Amino acid sequence: MALWEYKVITSGKGGFASPALLEKFLNDLGRDEWEIIHFQPQADNALAFSGLARRSTQRDWSLQDAAAAAAAAEAEKLRAEFAAKFQAATAPGAAEEKPASFIEEKSAPKDDFRKPVDTSRDADPESGEDEGEKDEWDKLNQEDELPSFFDALKPHMRRNQRGPGMSVGVDYLAKKWDLAEEDVKGALVECGLQIPADENAKPIYVEYDGDLFWVNINRRGELWINTREKPRPVFRVVQGTRVEGDVLPESGGRRPEGEAPARSEEAPARAERAPAEPAAPRAPKSDTPAEPLPAGPALLEKVRPHMRRNRRGPGGSGSTSFLSRALRCTEADLTEAFKTLGLVMPAKADEQPVFIEMGTELWWLNLDSRGGLWINGRDKEAGETPASAAAASVSAAPSAPAEAGTTSSGAPASGAVLAAVRLLLKETKTGAVAGKAERLAEELGKSPDEFVATLLGAGLKVPEKAREKPVFVEHAGEIFWLNKNAKDELWLNAKVSKYAEKDGDGKKPARRGRKKPEGES
Repeated sequence: MALWEYKVITSGKGGFASPALLEKFLNDLGRDEWEIIHFQPQADNALAFSGLARRSTQRDWSLQDAAAAAAAAEAEKLRAEFAAKFQAATAPGAAEEKPASFIEEKSAPKDDFRKPVDTSRDADPESGEDEGEKDEWDKLNQEDELPSFFDALKPHMRRNQRGPGMSVGVDYLAKKWDLAEEDVKGALVECGLQIPADENAKPIYVEYDGDLFWVNINRRGELWINTREKPRPVFRVVQGTRVEGDVLPESGGRRPEGEAPARSEEAPARAERAPAEPAAPRAPKSDTPAEPLPAGPALLEKVRPHMRRNRRGPGGSGSTSFLSRALRCTEADLTEAFKTLGLVMPAKADEQPVFIEMGTELWWLNLDSRGGLWINGRDKEAGETPASAAAASVSAAPSAPAEAGTTSSGAPASGAVLAAVRLLLKETKTGAVAGKAERLAEELGKSPDEFVATLLGAGLKVPEKAREKPVFVEHAGEIFWLNKNAKDELWLNAKVSKYAEKDGDGKKPARRGRKKPEGES
Protein backbone atom coordinates (compact mmCIF):
# COMPACT_ATOMS: atom_id res chain seq x y z
CA MET A 1 0.00 0.00 0.00
CA ALA A 2 1.54 3.34 -1.11
CA LEU A 3 1.88 6.24 1.34
CA TRP A 4 1.51 9.79 -0.05
CA GLU A 5 2.28 13.29 1.20
CA TYR A 6 0.37 16.25 -0.21
CA LYS A 7 1.25 19.91 -0.79
CA VAL A 8 -0.93 22.90 -1.71
CA ILE A 9 0.68 24.96 -4.48
CA THR A 10 -0.27 28.54 -5.38
CA SER A 11 1.18 31.50 -7.23
CA GLY A 12 -0.24 34.10 -4.87
CA LYS A 13 -2.83 36.77 -5.60
CA GLY A 14 -0.87 38.63 -8.25
CA GLY A 15 0.56 35.57 -9.99
CA PHE A 16 4.03 35.22 -11.47
CA ALA A 17 5.67 38.16 -13.20
CA SER A 18 6.54 36.22 -16.38
CA PRO A 19 5.97 32.77 -17.95
CA ALA A 20 9.65 31.95 -17.38
CA LEU A 21 9.20 32.18 -13.62
CA LEU A 22 6.11 29.95 -13.80
CA GLU A 23 8.05 27.34 -15.78
CA LYS A 24 10.88 27.39 -13.24
CA PHE A 25 8.42 26.86 -10.39
CA LEU A 26 6.87 23.82 -12.10
CA ASN A 27 10.29 22.40 -12.97
CA ASP A 28 11.37 22.66 -9.34
CA LEU A 29 8.29 20.68 -8.32
CA GLY A 30 9.12 17.93 -10.78
CA ARG A 31 12.74 17.83 -9.66
CA ASP A 32 11.55 17.23 -6.08
CA GLU A 33 9.33 14.36 -7.35
CA TRP A 34 6.05 16.23 -6.80
CA GLU A 35 3.14 15.20 -8.97
CA ILE A 36 0.47 17.88 -9.71
CA ILE A 37 -2.94 16.29 -9.36
CA HIS A 38 -5.00 19.51 -9.55
CA PHE A 39 -4.23 22.79 -11.35
CA GLN A 40 -6.75 25.65 -11.40
CA PRO A 41 -5.67 28.89 -13.22
CA GLN A 42 -7.49 32.21 -12.79
CA ALA A 43 -9.78 33.36 -15.57
CA ASP A 44 -8.31 36.88 -15.82
CA ASN A 45 -4.65 35.98 -15.27
CA ALA A 46 -3.00 32.93 -16.84
CA LEU A 47 0.06 33.32 -14.59
CA ALA A 48 -1.99 33.02 -11.38
CA PHE A 49 -3.15 29.58 -10.22
CA SER A 50 -3.80 27.29 -7.26
CA GLY A 51 -3.55 23.51 -7.06
CA LEU A 52 -2.54 20.35 -5.23
CA ALA A 53 0.54 18.14 -5.61
CA ARG A 54 1.58 14.81 -4.06
CA ARG A 55 4.56 12.49 -3.87
CA SER A 56 5.22 9.06 -2.35
CA THR A 57 6.89 8.76 1.04
CA GLN A 58 8.60 5.47 -0.02
CA ARG A 59 11.66 5.72 -2.25
CA ASP A 60 12.49 3.18 -4.93
CA TRP A 61 15.31 0.81 -3.80
CA SER A 62 17.99 -0.45 -6.15
CA LEU A 63 21.30 -2.34 -5.83
CA GLN A 64 23.24 0.66 -7.13
CA ASP A 65 21.83 2.92 -4.42
CA ALA A 66 22.68 0.41 -1.71
CA ALA A 67 26.27 0.07 -2.99
CA ALA A 68 26.71 3.80 -3.13
CA ALA A 69 25.40 4.21 0.43
CA ALA A 70 27.78 1.50 1.72
CA ALA A 71 30.76 3.07 -0.03
CA ALA A 72 29.90 6.47 1.41
CA ALA A 73 29.64 5.02 4.91
CA GLU A 74 33.00 3.28 4.58
CA ALA A 75 34.68 6.44 3.31
CA GLU A 76 33.22 8.48 6.17
CA LYS A 77 34.47 5.87 8.66
CA LEU A 78 38.04 6.01 7.29
CA ARG A 79 38.01 9.82 7.25
CA ALA A 80 36.92 9.95 10.88
CA GLU A 81 39.64 7.48 11.96
CA PHE A 82 42.40 9.43 10.21
CA ALA A 83 41.11 12.69 11.68
CA ALA A 84 41.12 11.26 15.20
CA LYS A 85 44.67 9.94 14.82
CA PHE A 86 45.94 13.23 13.44
CA GLN A 87 44.35 15.22 16.23
CA ALA A 88 45.85 12.91 18.88
CA ALA A 89 49.33 13.25 17.38
CA THR A 90 49.32 17.04 17.14
CA ALA A 91 47.61 17.84 20.47
CA PRO A 92 50.01 18.91 23.33
CA GLY A 93 50.34 16.29 26.05
CA ALA A 94 48.67 12.95 26.20
CA ALA A 95 45.41 13.00 24.35
CA GLU A 96 42.53 11.11 25.85
CA GLU A 97 41.23 8.26 23.77
CA LYS A 98 37.97 9.01 22.10
CA PRO A 99 35.09 6.72 22.98
CA ALA A 100 34.16 4.05 20.51
CA SER A 101 30.73 5.64 20.13
CA PHE A 102 32.33 8.72 18.50
CA ILE A 103 33.40 6.78 15.41
CA GLU A 104 30.38 4.55 15.42
CA GLU A 105 28.02 7.49 15.44
CA LYS A 106 29.84 9.27 12.64
CA SER A 107 30.02 6.15 10.50
CA ALA A 108 26.44 5.14 11.05
CA PRO A 109 24.64 4.48 7.76
CA LYS A 110 22.21 7.05 6.49
CA ASP A 111 18.77 5.79 7.25
CA ASP A 112 15.51 7.01 8.69
CA PHE A 113 16.38 6.06 12.31
CA ARG A 114 17.45 8.70 14.83
CA LYS A 115 20.95 8.28 16.26
CA PRO A 116 20.96 6.65 19.71
CA VAL A 117 21.84 8.85 22.67
CA ASP A 118 24.31 7.66 25.31
CA THR A 119 22.42 7.61 28.63
CA SER A 120 24.98 5.62 30.63
CA ARG A 121 26.30 8.71 32.46
CA ASP A 122 23.02 10.44 33.14
CA ALA A 123 23.12 9.43 36.83
CA ASP A 124 26.68 10.70 37.35
CA PRO A 125 26.47 14.13 39.05
CA GLU A 126 30.04 15.05 38.04
CA SER A 127 29.47 14.55 34.35
CA GLY A 128 29.17 17.83 32.43
CA GLU A 129 26.42 18.57 29.95
CA ASP A 130 28.75 20.43 27.62
CA GLU A 131 31.04 17.50 26.91
CA GLY A 132 31.89 17.17 23.28
CA GLU A 133 31.75 19.81 20.57
CA LYS A 134 28.49 20.83 18.98
CA ASP A 135 28.27 20.43 15.25
CA GLU A 136 26.95 23.05 12.81
CA TRP A 137 23.42 21.68 12.92
CA ASP A 138 23.25 22.21 16.67
CA LYS A 139 24.49 25.80 16.26
CA LEU A 140 21.80 26.61 13.70
CA ASN A 141 19.13 25.64 16.20
CA GLN A 142 20.38 28.14 18.76
CA GLU A 143 18.35 31.37 18.99
CA ASP A 144 21.41 33.61 19.25
CA GLU A 145 22.82 32.44 15.92
CA LEU A 146 19.70 33.44 13.96
CA PRO A 147 19.47 36.95 12.46
CA SER A 148 16.86 39.39 13.70
CA PHE A 149 13.64 39.85 11.81
CA PHE A 150 14.72 43.28 10.52
CA ASP A 151 18.13 42.01 9.38
CA ALA A 152 16.52 39.07 7.60
CA LEU A 153 14.30 41.50 5.66
CA LYS A 154 17.07 43.59 4.11
CA PRO A 155 18.48 41.03 1.59
CA HIS A 156 15.02 40.66 0.04
CA MET A 157 14.14 44.37 -0.16
CA ARG A 158 14.20 46.37 -3.36
CA ARG A 159 14.07 50.07 -4.07
CA ASN A 160 10.66 51.59 -3.44
CA GLN A 161 9.17 52.89 -6.70
CA ARG A 162 6.64 55.15 -4.95
CA GLY A 163 8.84 56.92 -2.45
CA PRO A 164 12.16 56.93 -0.63
CA GLY A 165 13.70 53.83 0.89
CA MET A 166 13.15 50.13 0.10
CA SER A 167 10.22 47.71 0.33
CA VAL A 168 9.27 44.03 0.06
CA GLY A 169 5.95 42.19 -0.13
CA VAL A 170 4.75 39.90 2.65
CA ASP A 171 3.66 37.21 0.17
CA TYR A 172 7.13 37.27 -1.38
CA LEU A 173 8.76 36.76 2.03
CA ALA A 174 6.43 33.86 2.80
CA LYS A 175 7.58 32.09 -0.37
CA LYS A 176 11.25 32.78 0.23
CA TRP A 177 11.17 31.67 3.84
CA ASP A 178 8.78 28.74 3.16
CA LEU A 179 6.34 30.08 5.75
CA ALA A 180 2.68 30.91 5.75
CA GLU A 181 1.67 34.55 5.35
CA GLU A 182 -0.04 34.41 8.74
CA ASP A 183 3.29 33.50 10.36
CA VAL A 184 4.99 36.49 8.73
CA LYS A 185 2.17 38.79 9.85
CA GLY A 186 2.49 37.44 13.38
CA ALA A 187 6.22 38.22 13.33
CA LEU A 188 5.41 41.77 12.22
CA VAL A 189 3.13 42.29 15.19
CA GLU A 190 5.64 40.77 17.63
CA CYS A 191 8.35 43.14 16.37
CA GLY A 192 6.16 46.20 17.07
CA LEU A 193 4.88 46.86 13.57
CA GLN A 194 1.19 47.54 13.04
CA ILE A 195 -0.78 46.16 10.11
CA PRO A 196 -3.00 48.93 8.67
CA ALA A 197 -6.72 48.41 8.17
CA ASP A 198 -6.83 49.90 4.66
CA GLU A 199 -4.71 51.79 2.14
CA ASN A 200 -5.60 55.21 3.62
CA ALA A 201 -4.50 54.36 7.16
CA LYS A 202 -1.69 56.46 8.59
CA PRO A 203 1.53 54.38 8.90
CA ILE A 204 3.02 53.57 12.29
CA TYR A 205 6.84 53.81 12.28
CA VAL A 206 9.21 51.56 14.23
CA GLU A 207 12.90 52.36 14.65
CA TYR A 208 15.62 49.70 14.57
CA ASP A 209 19.37 50.29 14.24
CA GLY A 210 18.93 53.85 12.91
CA ASP A 211 16.31 52.89 10.29
CA LEU A 212 12.54 53.36 10.21
CA PHE A 213 10.22 50.45 9.35
CA TRP A 214 6.48 50.55 8.61
CA VAL A 215 3.78 48.47 6.92
CA ASN A 216 1.28 49.62 4.29
CA ILE A 217 -1.41 47.98 2.20
CA ASN A 218 -2.01 48.77 -1.48
CA ARG A 219 -5.23 48.86 -3.46
CA ARG A 220 -5.05 45.14 -4.25
CA GLY A 221 -4.92 44.26 -0.56
CA GLU A 222 -1.23 43.26 -0.57
CA LEU A 223 0.91 44.00 2.50
CA TRP A 224 4.28 45.66 2.00
CA ILE A 225 7.10 46.22 4.50
CA ASN A 226 9.00 49.49 3.97
CA THR A 227 12.19 50.92 5.41
CA ARG A 228 14.20 54.10 5.06
CA GLU A 229 17.02 55.84 6.87
CA LYS A 230 15.90 57.88 9.85
CA PRO A 231 16.05 61.59 8.92
CA ARG A 232 18.66 63.57 10.75
CA PRO A 233 17.55 66.73 12.60
CA VAL A 234 18.57 69.95 10.85
CA PHE A 235 17.20 72.50 13.29
CA ARG A 236 15.42 72.69 16.61
CA VAL A 237 12.15 74.46 17.19
CA VAL A 238 12.16 77.39 19.63
CA GLN A 239 9.32 79.67 20.66
CA GLY A 240 9.69 83.31 19.66
CA THR A 241 8.38 86.31 21.57
CA ARG A 242 5.56 88.29 20.00
CA VAL A 243 6.16 92.03 19.61
CA GLU A 244 3.25 94.04 20.98
CA GLY A 245 2.39 97.50 19.71
CA ASP A 246 1.67 99.23 16.43
CA VAL A 247 5.16 100.63 15.81
CA LEU A 248 7.63 98.01 14.55
CA PRO A 249 11.38 98.51 14.96
CA GLU A 250 13.33 99.73 11.96
CA SER A 251 15.44 97.26 9.98
CA GLY A 252 18.96 96.86 11.33
CA GLY A 253 17.91 97.64 14.90
CA ARG A 254 18.65 101.39 14.57
CA ARG A 255 16.15 103.91 15.91
CA PRO A 256 15.26 106.66 13.41
CA GLU A 257 16.66 110.09 14.16
CA GLY A 258 14.36 112.25 16.25
CA GLU A 259 12.16 109.34 17.36
CA ALA A 260 11.72 108.83 21.10
CA PRO A 261 12.71 105.41 22.48
CA ALA A 262 9.99 102.94 23.44
CA ARG A 263 8.72 103.09 27.06
CA SER A 264 10.25 100.45 29.26
CA GLU A 265 7.90 98.00 31.01
CA GLU A 266 10.05 98.01 34.15
CA ALA A 267 8.76 101.41 35.38
CA PRO A 268 5.17 101.88 34.14
CA ALA A 269 4.13 103.94 37.10
CA ARG A 270 6.79 106.57 36.52
CA ALA A 271 5.87 106.78 32.85
CA GLU A 272 2.21 107.33 33.69
CA ARG A 273 3.03 110.17 36.14
CA ALA A 274 5.16 112.00 33.58
CA PRO A 275 3.28 114.75 31.68
CA ALA A 276 2.42 113.99 28.12
CA GLU A 277 4.73 115.75 25.65
CA PRO A 278 4.24 116.11 21.93
CA ALA A 279 6.41 113.86 19.80
CA ALA A 280 9.53 115.54 18.52
CA PRO A 281 9.44 116.22 14.77
CA ARG A 282 11.56 113.88 12.72
CA ALA A 283 14.72 115.55 11.58
CA PRO A 284 15.13 115.70 7.80
CA LYS A 285 17.87 113.68 6.17
CA SER A 286 21.07 115.65 5.96
CA ASP A 287 22.28 116.66 2.49
CA THR A 288 25.85 117.19 3.65
CA PRO A 289 28.21 115.09 1.51
CA ALA A 290 30.64 112.69 3.04
CA GLU A 291 33.49 114.91 1.76
CA PRO A 292 33.25 118.54 0.62
CA LEU A 293 33.49 119.17 -3.10
CA PRO A 294 36.89 120.47 -4.19
CA ALA A 295 37.23 123.78 -6.01
CA GLY A 296 38.85 124.64 -9.31
CA PRO A 297 40.45 122.06 -11.62
CA ALA A 298 40.48 119.54 -8.76
CA LEU A 299 36.70 119.22 -9.17
CA LEU A 300 37.13 118.22 -12.82
CA GLU A 301 39.78 115.66 -11.84
CA LYS A 302 37.28 114.11 -9.42
CA VAL A 303 34.46 114.16 -11.96
CA ARG A 304 36.47 112.72 -14.90
CA PRO A 305 36.64 109.05 -13.65
CA HIS A 306 32.82 108.91 -13.46
CA MET A 307 32.24 110.23 -17.02
CA ARG A 308 31.53 107.96 -19.98
CA ARG A 309 32.37 108.25 -23.65
CA ASN A 310 30.36 110.91 -25.45
CA ARG A 311 27.99 109.29 -27.94
CA ARG A 312 27.58 112.44 -30.03
CA GLY A 313 31.23 113.33 -30.51
CA PRO A 314 34.74 113.01 -29.11
CA GLY A 315 35.48 113.25 -25.40
CA GLY A 316 33.34 112.25 -22.43
CA SER A 317 30.15 113.33 -20.69
CA GLY A 318 28.20 112.71 -17.50
CA SER A 319 24.81 113.74 -16.09
CA THR A 320 24.60 115.69 -12.85
CA SER A 321 22.02 113.22 -11.50
CA PHE A 322 24.53 110.34 -11.77
CA LEU A 323 27.56 112.38 -10.71
CA SER A 324 25.79 113.69 -7.60
CA ARG A 325 25.13 110.14 -6.44
CA ALA A 326 28.70 109.09 -7.22
CA LEU A 327 30.14 112.08 -5.33
CA ARG A 328 27.52 111.81 -2.50
CA CYS A 329 26.16 115.33 -2.88
CA THR A 330 23.08 117.07 -4.21
CA GLU A 331 22.58 118.17 -7.82
CA ALA A 332 22.18 121.76 -6.68
CA ASP A 333 25.58 121.77 -4.93
CA LEU A 334 27.24 120.15 -7.95
CA THR A 335 25.66 122.67 -10.34
CA GLU A 336 26.86 125.59 -8.20
CA ALA A 337 30.36 124.09 -8.16
CA PHE A 338 30.32 123.94 -11.97
CA LYS A 339 29.26 127.59 -12.15
CA THR A 340 32.20 128.61 -9.96
CA LEU A 341 34.49 127.12 -12.64
CA GLY A 342 32.99 129.49 -15.23
CA LEU A 343 30.75 126.92 -16.90
CA VAL A 344 27.53 128.46 -18.25
CA MET A 345 24.27 126.55 -17.82
CA PRO A 346 22.15 126.75 -21.01
CA ALA A 347 18.54 127.92 -20.79
CA LYS A 348 17.13 125.33 -23.22
CA ALA A 349 18.16 122.12 -24.91
CA ASP A 350 18.93 123.52 -28.40
CA GLU A 351 21.01 126.43 -27.12
CA GLN A 352 24.60 126.53 -28.32
CA PRO A 353 27.08 125.59 -25.54
CA VAL A 354 29.68 127.98 -24.10
CA PHE A 355 33.17 126.44 -24.05
CA ILE A 356 35.80 127.15 -21.40
CA GLU A 357 39.45 126.17 -21.54
CA MET A 358 41.03 124.14 -18.71
CA GLY A 359 44.64 123.37 -19.55
CA THR A 360 44.64 121.25 -22.71
CA GLU A 361 40.91 120.50 -22.53
CA LEU A 362 37.61 122.15 -23.42
CA TRP A 363 34.60 121.85 -21.07
CA TRP A 364 30.94 122.87 -21.48
CA LEU A 365 27.41 122.23 -20.17
CA ASN A 366 24.29 121.26 -22.14
CA LEU A 367 20.69 120.15 -21.52
CA ASP A 368 19.13 117.01 -22.97
CA SER A 369 15.56 116.75 -24.32
CA ARG A 370 14.25 115.83 -20.83
CA GLY A 371 15.89 118.82 -19.15
CA GLY A 372 18.78 116.91 -17.61
CA LEU A 373 22.05 118.77 -17.16
CA TRP A 374 25.23 117.21 -18.61
CA ILE A 375 28.88 118.19 -18.33
CA ASN A 376 31.12 117.48 -21.33
CA GLY A 377 34.86 117.57 -21.91
CA ARG A 378 37.32 116.75 -24.69
CA ASP A 379 40.93 117.34 -25.67
CA LYS A 380 41.70 120.62 -27.38
CA GLU A 381 43.02 120.40 -30.92
CA ALA A 382 46.16 122.22 -32.03
CA GLY A 383 45.48 125.94 -32.32
CA GLU A 384 41.87 125.58 -31.19
CA THR A 385 40.32 128.15 -28.84
CA PRO A 386 36.93 128.28 -27.09
CA ALA A 387 35.78 130.88 -29.66
CA SER A 388 36.76 128.72 -32.65
CA ALA A 389 35.13 125.67 -31.07
CA ALA A 390 31.91 127.66 -30.58
CA ALA A 391 32.02 128.87 -34.20
CA ALA A 392 32.56 125.31 -35.44
CA SER A 393 29.59 124.09 -33.43
CA VAL A 394 27.41 126.86 -34.86
CA SER A 395 28.41 126.00 -38.47
CA ALA A 396 27.83 122.28 -37.84
CA ALA A 397 24.40 122.75 -36.20
CA PRO A 398 21.56 120.98 -38.15
CA SER A 399 18.54 122.84 -39.37
CA ALA A 400 14.90 122.07 -38.56
CA PRO A 401 13.68 118.58 -39.49
CA ALA A 402 11.51 117.90 -42.49
CA GLU A 403 7.81 117.18 -42.40
CA ALA A 404 8.26 113.42 -42.30
CA GLY A 405 10.15 113.68 -39.03
CA THR A 406 12.77 111.16 -40.12
CA THR A 407 14.89 113.28 -42.48
CA SER A 408 16.57 116.62 -42.12
CA SER A 409 18.72 118.80 -44.35
CA GLY A 410 22.04 120.13 -43.09
CA ALA A 411 23.66 123.53 -43.41
CA PRO A 412 25.77 124.40 -46.49
CA ALA A 413 28.89 123.24 -44.64
CA SER A 414 27.27 119.89 -43.80
CA GLY A 415 26.19 119.49 -47.45
CA ALA A 416 29.79 119.84 -48.59
CA VAL A 417 30.82 117.16 -46.09
CA LEU A 418 28.21 114.70 -47.32
CA ALA A 419 29.06 115.48 -50.98
CA ALA A 420 32.74 114.75 -50.29
CA VAL A 421 32.02 111.53 -48.41
CA ARG A 422 29.51 110.35 -51.05
CA LEU A 423 32.34 109.82 -53.55
CA LEU A 424 34.03 107.32 -51.20
CA LEU A 425 30.97 105.12 -50.61
CA LYS A 426 30.72 101.77 -52.41
CA GLU A 427 27.60 100.16 -53.82
CA THR A 428 26.02 97.28 -51.89
CA LYS A 429 23.84 94.32 -52.95
CA THR A 430 20.63 96.13 -51.92
CA GLY A 431 21.19 99.01 -54.36
CA ALA A 432 22.42 101.48 -51.71
CA VAL A 433 25.98 102.71 -51.07
CA ALA A 434 27.89 102.36 -47.78
CA GLY A 435 31.30 102.66 -46.22
CA LYS A 436 32.92 101.80 -42.93
CA ALA A 437 33.55 104.88 -40.79
CA GLU A 438 37.13 103.91 -39.95
CA ARG A 439 38.02 103.43 -43.63
CA LEU A 440 36.41 106.71 -44.64
CA ALA A 441 38.26 108.60 -41.89
CA GLU A 442 41.56 107.07 -43.00
CA GLU A 443 41.01 108.03 -46.65
CA LEU A 444 40.13 111.58 -45.61
CA GLY A 445 43.23 111.83 -43.39
CA LYS A 446 41.29 112.32 -40.14
CA SER A 447 40.97 110.40 -36.90
CA PRO A 448 37.78 108.32 -36.41
CA ASP A 449 36.60 110.64 -33.62
CA GLU A 450 37.06 113.73 -35.76
CA PHE A 451 35.27 112.12 -38.69
CA VAL A 452 32.34 111.04 -36.51
CA ALA A 453 32.15 114.54 -35.00
CA THR A 454 31.94 116.00 -38.52
CA LEU A 455 29.09 113.65 -39.41
CA LEU A 456 27.30 114.53 -36.18
CA GLY A 457 27.66 118.18 -37.13
CA ALA A 458 25.92 117.36 -40.41
CA GLY A 459 22.88 116.17 -38.47
CA LEU A 460 23.54 112.42 -38.32
CA LYS A 461 23.28 110.43 -35.11
CA VAL A 462 25.36 107.49 -33.89
CA PRO A 463 22.98 104.65 -32.83
CA GLU A 464 23.48 103.08 -29.45
CA LYS A 465 22.73 99.53 -30.65
CA ALA A 466 22.50 97.63 -33.89
CA ARG A 467 18.71 97.64 -34.34
CA GLU A 468 18.05 101.22 -33.30
CA LYS A 469 16.00 103.32 -35.72
CA PRO A 470 18.43 105.64 -37.55
CA VAL A 471 18.19 109.41 -38.15
CA PHE A 472 18.16 110.30 -41.86
CA VAL A 473 19.70 113.41 -43.45
CA GLU A 474 18.71 114.35 -47.01
CA HIS A 475 21.21 115.76 -49.51
CA ALA A 476 21.09 116.04 -53.31
CA GLY A 477 18.12 113.70 -53.68
CA GLU A 478 19.62 111.04 -51.40
CA ILE A 479 19.31 110.22 -47.71
CA PHE A 480 22.29 109.49 -45.45
CA TRP A 481 22.31 107.62 -42.13
CA LEU A 482 24.62 105.87 -39.67
CA ASN A 483 24.14 102.32 -38.39
CA LYS A 484 25.99 99.66 -36.38
CA ASN A 485 26.31 96.01 -37.37
CA ALA A 486 26.52 92.95 -35.12
CA LYS A 487 30.28 93.52 -34.69
CA ASP A 488 29.61 97.02 -33.29
CA GLU A 489 31.19 98.61 -36.40
CA LEU A 490 29.94 102.05 -37.48
CA TRP A 491 28.90 102.43 -41.16
CA LEU A 492 27.76 105.41 -43.23
CA ASN A 493 24.97 104.61 -45.73
CA ALA A 494 23.20 106.46 -48.53
CA LYS A 495 20.45 105.72 -51.04
CA VAL A 496 17.98 107.51 -53.31
CA SER A 497 15.26 109.28 -51.30
CA LYS A 498 11.67 108.37 -52.08
CA TYR A 499 10.75 111.98 -51.32
CA ALA A 500 13.05 113.34 -54.05
CA GLU A 501 11.57 115.88 -56.44
CA LYS A 502 9.84 114.51 -59.52
CA ASP A 503 11.24 114.96 -63.01
CA GLY A 504 9.92 117.54 -65.40
CA ASP A 505 7.46 115.04 -66.91
CA GLY A 506 5.94 114.35 -63.49
CA LYS A 507 7.53 110.93 -63.03
CA LYS A 508 9.75 109.86 -60.13
CA PRO A 509 13.31 108.88 -60.96
CA ALA A 510 13.98 105.17 -61.10
CA ARG A 511 15.72 103.61 -58.12
CA ARG A 512 19.25 102.37 -58.43
CA GLY A 513 19.95 98.67 -58.71
CA ARG A 514 16.48 97.86 -60.15
CA LYS A 515 15.98 97.13 -63.83
CA LYS A 516 12.59 98.02 -65.26
CA PRO A 517 10.90 95.06 -66.92
CA GLU A 518 9.98 95.34 -70.57
CA GLY A 519 6.50 96.64 -71.22
CA GLU A 520 6.21 98.31 -67.80
CA SER A 521 5.08 101.91 -67.99
